[in-house]
Amino acid sequence: MKKAMTWLKNIRPLKVLTVFLAGIFLFLTQACGAPGIATQPPQPGTQAPNTERYDSTKDYPLNSPAGGMNNFSDVDPRARDEKAANDRADALAKNAQRNIDQKSVDSAGQYGENYKQGTPLGERVKNLGEDIGSSAEEVRKGVVKGTQRGIENLKGNTQNAAEDVTTNVQRGAEDAGKNVRRTADDAGNAVKRAVD
Repeated sequence: MKKAMTWLKNIRPLKVLTVFLAGIFLFLTQACGAPGIATQPPQPGTQAPNTERYDSTKDYPLNSPAGGMNNFSDVDPRARDEKAANDRADALAKNAQRNIDQKSVDSAGQYGENYKQGTPLGERVKNLGEDIGSSAEEVRKGVVKGTQRGIENLKGNTQNAAEDVTTNVQRGAEDAGKNVRRTADDAGNAVKRAVD
């Protein structure tokens, strides 16, 4: 009887109320929830609208055999539209020709034409020299920018390293001071305990 009384004393009213409310909530959601769609089952001999019964005596071919893997075509049916692919190829070819016409001297074909038509050697050398000169200038600019960026990174890294060293030294000094204080406190407590 004492066990039952101690068990009843340990039950808290808030726990009981919580369990009670959870049970009520569960009951109400199941009982008062949205009703399912209850329909009358189809009567024998009738058929639902817009449905067709499967007839096992008929042949229902899905795809005609084409001789590929599993006797079907290996080509994706979506990719069979060759007109779109041909139009895209023509557009790309026209774009390439337009690029060649606009670039004139910069294209390899134009250099070949200049050579075949007898463009003077001096002019060809001049064109090549200009191209080499512009390429060298671009390389020089890239090297200068890279060097400047490297110097800036080096400065930043050195400053960060100096700040980190200073911070680490300060932390080390603080830790050493704390350790000395703890050791002194421990020694004082040990002496106090020995005296007591």
